[in-house]
Amino acid sequence: MSRAFIKEDAGDPDELPERAQSASPNYVTLRGLDLLRRRVTELKAKLGALGPDDRARREVSRDLKYYERRIARAIPVDCAGRSNEEARFGATVRLLGPDGRELRYEIVGQDEAEEGEPKISWDSSTALALMGAKAGQAVELSIGEQTVRASVVEIAYPPRP
Repeated sequence: MSRAFIKEDAGDPDELPERAQSASPNYVTLRGLDLLRRRVTELKAKLGALGPDDRARREVSRDLKYYERRIARAIPVDCAGRSNEEARFGATVRLLGPDGRELRYEIVGQDEAEEGEPKISWDSSTALALMGAKAGQAVELSIGEQTVRASVVEIAYPPRP
Protein backbone atom coordinates (compact mmCIF):
# COMPACT_ATOMS: atom_id res chain seq x y z
CA MET A 1 0.00 0.00 0.00
CA SER A 2 1.24 3.45 -0.82
CA ARG A 3 2.23 5.67 2.12
CA ALA A 4 0.00 8.33 0.55
CA PHE A 5 -3.01 6.54 2.00
CA ILE A 6 -1.73 6.23 5.57
CA LYS A 7 -2.48 9.00 8.00
CA GLU A 8 0.79 9.96 9.71
CA ASP A 9 -0.72 10.94 13.07
CA ALA A 10 -2.94 7.87 13.32
CA GLY A 11 -0.88 6.50 16.22
CA ASP A 12 -0.03 2.90 16.98
CA PRO A 13 -2.55 0.59 15.25
CA ASP A 14 -2.10 -1.92 18.10
CA GLU A 15 -2.89 0.70 20.76
CA LEU A 16 -6.10 -0.09 22.61
CA PRO A 17 -8.56 2.65 23.52
CA GLU A 18 -9.29 3.11 27.20
CA ARG A 19 -12.50 1.56 28.50
CA ALA A 20 -15.00 4.35 29.05
CA GLN A 21 -16.11 5.12 32.58
CA SER A 22 -19.73 5.97 33.26
CA ALA A 23 -20.38 9.59 34.16
CA SER A 24 -22.92 8.42 36.80
CA PRO A 25 -21.89 7.96 40.43
CA ASN A 26 -20.49 4.47 41.00
CA TYR A 27 -22.80 3.20 43.74
CA VAL A 28 -21.93 -0.36 44.70
CA THR A 29 -23.36 -2.90 47.09
CA LEU A 30 -20.82 -4.37 49.49
CA ARG A 31 -20.99 -7.56 47.43
CA GLY A 32 -20.40 -5.53 44.27
CA LEU A 33 -17.33 -3.86 45.79
CA ASP A 34 -15.99 -7.28 46.76
CA LEU A 35 -16.53 -8.50 43.18
CA LEU A 36 -14.61 -5.50 41.81
CA ARG A 37 -11.72 -6.18 44.18
CA ARG A 38 -11.65 -9.85 43.21
CA ARG A 39 -11.62 -8.87 39.53
CA VAL A 40 -8.57 -6.64 40.13
CA THR A 41 -6.79 -9.50 41.93
CA GLU A 42 -7.58 -11.88 39.04
CA LEU A 43 -6.33 -9.39 36.44
CA LYS A 44 -3.09 -8.76 38.36
CA ALA A 45 -2.44 -12.51 38.50
CA LYS A 46 -3.20 -12.85 34.81
CA LEU A 47 -0.92 -9.92 33.99
CA GLY A 48 1.95 -11.57 35.87
CA ALA A 49 1.62 -14.68 33.70
CA LEU A 50 1.73 -12.85 30.36
CA GLY A 51 4.72 -12.02 28.19
CA PRO A 52 6.36 -8.59 28.32
CA ASP A 53 4.91 -7.12 25.15
CA ASP A 54 1.91 -8.63 23.47
CA ARG A 55 -1.67 -7.63 22.73
CA ALA A 56 -3.07 -9.81 25.52
CA ARG A 57 -0.91 -7.98 28.06
CA ARG A 58 -2.15 -4.60 26.79
CA GLU A 59 -5.77 -5.80 27.00
CA VAL A 60 -5.36 -7.06 30.57
CA SER A 61 -3.53 -3.84 31.57
CA ARG A 62 -6.35 -1.76 30.09
CA ASP A 63 -8.98 -3.80 31.95
CA LEU A 64 -7.00 -3.62 35.19
CA LYS A 65 -6.81 0.18 34.91
CA TYR A 66 -10.57 0.29 34.28
CA TYR A 67 -11.45 -1.78 37.36
CA GLU A 68 -8.98 0.08 39.59
CA ARG A 69 -10.71 3.32 38.58
CA ARG A 70 -14.12 1.76 39.25
CA ILE A 71 -12.96 0.91 42.78
CA ALA A 72 -11.46 4.39 43.28
CA ARG A 73 -14.81 5.93 42.27
CA ALA A 74 -16.91 3.41 44.23
CA ILE A 75 -19.50 4.68 46.67
CA PRO A 76 -20.25 1.64 48.86
CA VAL A 77 -23.83 1.34 50.11
CA ASP A 78 -24.56 -1.06 52.97
CA CYS A 79 -28.11 -2.22 52.29
CA ALA A 80 -28.26 -4.95 54.92
CA GLY A 81 -31.14 -4.76 57.33
CA ARG A 82 -32.95 -1.88 55.65
CA SER A 83 -36.68 -1.54 56.12
CA ASN A 84 -38.64 -3.50 53.52
CA GLU A 85 -41.09 -0.62 53.27
CA GLU A 86 -39.93 0.73 49.91
CA ALA A 87 -37.62 -0.19 47.03
CA ARG A 88 -34.23 1.52 47.00
CA PHE A 89 -30.69 0.66 45.96
CA GLY A 90 -29.85 -2.89 47.08
CA ALA A 91 -33.45 -4.09 47.20
CA THR A 92 -34.75 -7.28 45.66
CA VAL A 93 -38.22 -6.52 44.31
CA ARG A 94 -40.70 -9.27 43.53
CA LEU A 95 -43.55 -8.30 41.21
CA LEU A 96 -46.59 -9.93 39.66
CA GLY A 97 -47.22 -9.13 36.00
CA PRO A 98 -50.66 -8.77 34.41
CA ASP A 99 -50.40 -12.33 33.06
CA GLY A 100 -49.74 -13.71 36.56
CA ARG A 101 -46.06 -14.23 35.81
CA GLU A 102 -43.66 -13.38 38.62
CA LEU A 103 -40.84 -10.91 37.94
CA ARG A 104 -37.87 -10.40 40.24
CA TYR A 105 -35.23 -7.65 40.11
CA GLU A 106 -32.30 -6.81 42.35
CA ILE A 107 -31.25 -3.15 42.16
CA VAL A 108 -27.45 -3.00 42.22
CA GLY A 109 -24.47 -1.05 40.88
CA GLN A 110 -23.57 -0.85 37.20
CA ASP A 111 -20.71 -3.38 37.33
CA GLU A 112 -22.66 -5.91 39.37
CA ALA A 113 -25.59 -5.60 36.97
CA GLU A 114 -23.34 -6.90 34.19
CA GLU A 115 -24.00 -10.36 35.66
CA GLY A 116 -27.44 -10.08 34.04
CA GLU A 117 -30.97 -10.54 35.29
CA PRO A 118 -32.30 -10.48 37.87
CA LYS A 119 -29.63 -7.89 38.72
CA ILE A 120 -30.32 -4.48 37.20
CA SER A 121 -28.34 -1.27 37.40
CA TRP A 122 -29.70 1.41 39.72
CA ASP A 123 -29.79 3.87 36.80
CA SER A 124 -31.69 1.60 34.38
CA SER A 125 -35.24 2.54 33.40
CA THR A 126 -36.62 -0.51 35.22
CA ALA A 127 -34.79 0.33 38.46
CA LEU A 128 -35.85 3.98 38.27
CA ALA A 129 -39.47 2.86 37.85
CA LEU A 130 -39.14 0.66 40.95
CA MET A 131 -37.39 3.20 43.20
CA GLY A 132 -39.70 4.33 45.94
CA ALA A 133 -42.34 1.68 45.18
CA LYS A 134 -44.05 -0.06 48.08
CA ALA A 135 -45.61 -3.49 48.42
CA GLY A 136 -49.08 -3.51 46.85
CA GLN A 137 -48.29 -0.60 44.55
CA ALA A 138 -48.61 -0.88 40.76
CA VAL A 139 -45.64 0.19 38.62
CA GLU A 140 -45.16 0.54 34.87
CA LEU A 141 -42.08 -1.16 33.47
CA SER A 142 -40.65 -1.08 29.97
CA ILE A 143 -39.85 -4.67 29.06
CA GLY A 144 -38.48 -4.97 25.57
CA GLU A 145 -40.69 -2.95 23.27
CA GLN A 146 -43.74 -2.91 25.53
CA THR A 147 -44.86 -1.25 28.73
CA VAL A 148 -46.10 -3.65 31.38
CA ARG A 149 -48.07 -2.81 34.50
CA ALA A 150 -46.99 -4.98 37.43
CA SER A 151 -47.83 -5.10 41.12
CA VAL A 152 -45.11 -5.02 43.75
CA VAL A 153 -45.52 -8.16 45.87
CA GLU A 154 -42.47 -7.98 48.12
CA ILE A 155 -39.41 -5.84 48.81
CA ALA A 156 -36.43 -7.39 50.58
CA TYR A 157 -32.93 -6.39 51.55
CA PRO A 158 -30.06 -8.63 52.63
CA PRO A 159 -30.19 -9.51 56.33
CA ARG A 160 -27.69 -8.01 58.79
CA PRO A 161 -24.82 -10.45 59.36
